[in-house]
Amino acid sequence: MSQPGDNHQLALDRFLNDHPDVAAELDTLNPLAAQAKGETLAHYRTERLHEAFEAHAEHLGLFAWELTLKLTADSPESYEAQRLEVHKEVAQMAGLSWTEYCELYDVGPGSSQAPGSVAH
Repeated sequence: MSQPGDNHQLALDRFLNDHPDVAAELDTLNPLAAQAKGETLAHYRTERLHEAFEAHAEHLGLFAWELTLKLTADSPESYEAQRLEVHKEVAQMAGLSWTEYCELYDVGPGSSQAPGSVAH
């Protein structure tokens, strides 16, 4: 079993492969912008990559961790099973029944709605 950090790095790599425009933008970042923030160019680039990844996830109606699962799962069924397992853990930590959690956050099998994105 791979570590969560390994999966996230794999997801970032796949994201860059699927979005050459983002890769090109990251490859042409201004070193002075990094210097102005007191960061190395590598750190500055990594931060911009994470921002682009999170923005893409949000555009898809997903959390970044869900996009990580989606890009690294062996199949759509595996993605859905892993996604629901994490949501069940969150529900348990929040002290909610699975039914209550699903109703509050529109989560359940086949739902790609990100919790918190539903207007209450």
